[in-house]
Amino acid sequence: MQKRTLGNSNLEVSAIGLGCMGMSTAYGTPDERDERESIATIHRAIALGCTFLDTAEVYGPYTNEQLLGRALKGRHDEVTIATKFGFRIENGQMNGLDSRPETIRTAVEGSLRRLQTDRIDLLYQHRVDPAVPMEEVAGTVGELVTEGKVRFFGLSEAGLANIRRAHAVHPVAALQSEYSLWERNLEAEIIPVLRELGIGLVPFSPLGRGFLTGKVKRAEEYSEGDFRRGSDPRYQGENFDANMRTAEVVRDVARALGVKPGQVALAWLLQKGPDIVPIPGTKRVSYLEENVAATSATLDATQMRTLDEALAPEKIAGSRYSPRVQSLIDR
Repeated sequence: MQKRTLGNSNLEVSAIGLGCMGMSTAYGTPDERDERESIATIHRAIALGCTFLDTAEVYGPYTNEQLLGRALKGRHDEVTIATKFGFRIENGQMNGLDSRPETIRTAVEGSLRRLQTDRIDLLYQHRVDPAVPMEEVAGTVGELVTEGKVRFFGLSEAGLANIRRAHAVHPVAALQSEYSLWERNLEAEIIPVLRELGIGLVPFSPLGRGFLTGKVKRAEEYSEGDFRRGSDPRYQGENFDANMRTAEVVRDVARALGVKPGQVALAWLLQKGPDIVPIPGTKRVSYLEENVAATSATLDATQMRTLDEALAPEKIAGSRYSPRVQSLIDR
């Protein structure tokens, strides 16, 4: 697996990472069989050199970090772990935002314990908390870096003003946000500022939440508790049909290259810049292996242009999130 450096930081990670959220939450209720398969996937990822692992305290909550702690026992030096703070968790439920300095410190101690490690490689603020000045957030993470509990600072779904405010206090190594052929909201303003400041980009949902692989079902076909059933407008009704038609171009390019559609989507991202490190999520070894193989796929200039034009933002039907979820995005 090739390595990439996130922006101007010294944080070197695998060119493709592994998003671990779906091993514990958002896509139905996991059972013991799912945990065994998830741990096998993590171990296979390490064997393939896909060693940039993404989690968060709110995934579960807590259970995803615990899963990684069990899977990585004795192997922390082989991986780079990213986790996140920033949500208020009460009675096992996410209940608003909280990035007060004392909450950040409590979250970090909890993450270290659950992950069974003595340091977090990359610590993200999961969502910007408008009640806490960004300077306080960045300053607190900077103190944790000085104390050796955190190596690098990141932001997730932050807007321009808060990216600049954070970076002025403590260097931001990476911004994690949704970015893919399917979701291009970062291109006009965010990506130019990241490159101006030397901040890497870590796209989540790089496979367009499944639309770019062609392996999706209608909202009503997913189980209760699955995010796609009730909280993703792009899976709903006529939006679903329109989006499947739009995504057909990815399958056309894949057929021409003799690769999987998801590998085309990841290759497109990788070719958008050496400072971009996608983290496709899966709990299955077969999908992991497909994703990792995308590092060997190459798109020519015509194919890149065809994809850019066919999946321009106005071609996608439905909003990115429900209004409630969108309200947590800092832009």
